[in-house]
Amino acid sequence: MIEKINRGELQRYTHLELLAKQVVEGFITGLHKSPFHGFSVEFAEHRLYNKGESTKHIDWKLFAKTDKLFVKRYEEETNLRCQIVIDTSSSMYFPTDVKKDEFNKIKFSIYAAAALMELLKKQRDAFGLSTFNEKLDFHTGNKSNIRHQQLIISELERLLNAPSTNVKTATIDALHQIAEMVHKRSLIILFSDMIDDVDQEEQLFSALQHLKHNKHEVVLFHVVDHKKELEFDFGNRPYKFIDLESGQEVKLNSTEVKERYVKEVKKREKALKLKCIQYGIDFVEADINKGFNQILFPYLVMRNKMK
Repeated sequence: MIEKINRGELQRYTHLELLAKQVVEGFITGLHKSPFHGFSVEFAEHRLYNKGESTKHIDWKLFAKTDKLFVKRYEEETNLRCQIVIDTSSSMYFPTDVKKDEFNKIKFSIYAAAALMELLKKQRDAFGLSTFNEKLDFHTGNKSNIRHQQLIISELERLLNAPSTNVKTATIDALHQIAEMVHKRSLIILFSDMIDDVDQEEQLFSALQHLKHNKHEVVLFHVVDHKKELEFDFGNRPYKFIDLESGQEVKLNSTEVKERYVKEVKKREKALKLKCIQYGIDFVEADINKGFNQILFPYLVMRNKMK
């Protein structure tokens, strides 16, 4: 099986880019030891030679070592365009009491995005970043150079160090804007807990459908703390629950509402999955407690699909 990433070990790295490299290196090692090693993952500077194409860029020295034909790849080559979209509204900062070696939803999304960009860079793919809360807050086009990656890493690090409070989400408007701004066929990867006004669910699904325009492929990583948000696993005692986006507070015993809460959450989760299937969107439940392979492997599957 794919090796699991030790999240505690990763915390020794203070720089997000170094941490992303560590995650990707561990993932690649695990991938080649797993039943999924058949995936065509040509990292570094080469790709396999395709029969019938020009032999101009074949690396003959590498052929002498490996007995396989590889073509040299250059910085300007781009196989795929990827737009990474992150929801930065206050609900994404749940849980708020995480320790240094733990993750809340926004921290998990940022680390996962950095790892994805490292994987994209290794494959000479172009990538961009969009972040949104009450509005589209940050947006770049798709590029594959190091300077562009450093710009995005800098923005991700800023988000890590700038928690937002009482900031609502405008997912619908943001997704429509992004759909209009990404013109060329791309892989759009969305990190969001999809917590929005329940009275606007149809508009939300319409915004997701808009992302499919221009033949985009879309992956929704539904970022959740499965244990707390879906299973409502709290002790049998009174709690004060706070809406991170509105600041509204309510005091209650968790066992009094658990059954109804879990039922409603599962109902909404099912509706979201069905709509994604209907619109041809890949839905992945991204549990913040399960590491990054659950993000990186679906990306490789989708990348192979787009070839």
